[in-house]
Amino acid sequence: MFDNLKGLKDKALEFAADHGELVAQGLEKAADVVDSKTDGKYSDRIDTGVEKAKGFLDGLGDQRSSH
Repeated sequence: MFDNLKGLKDKALEFAADHGELVAQGLEKAADVVDSKTDGKYSDRIDTGVEKAKGFLDGLGDQRSSH
C-alpha cells in the first residue's frame, strides 16, 4: 500500500514539475473561490499559502531542469 502511495506522490510531483504554470493557475482559481466563500476574511493567509505553493512549484521546475 505504501509503495502505491509513494508512486502516486512521485507522479503528482512529476506532473507539477512538468506543468507548473497550469498548477499555479489552478491554485489561483481555487484561492479566488475560497476567498469569495470566506468573504475575504482570510485573504492574507490564502495569498501567503498560494505564494508558498508557487515557490514550491518553481523549485520543482528548477530541480527537473538541472537533471
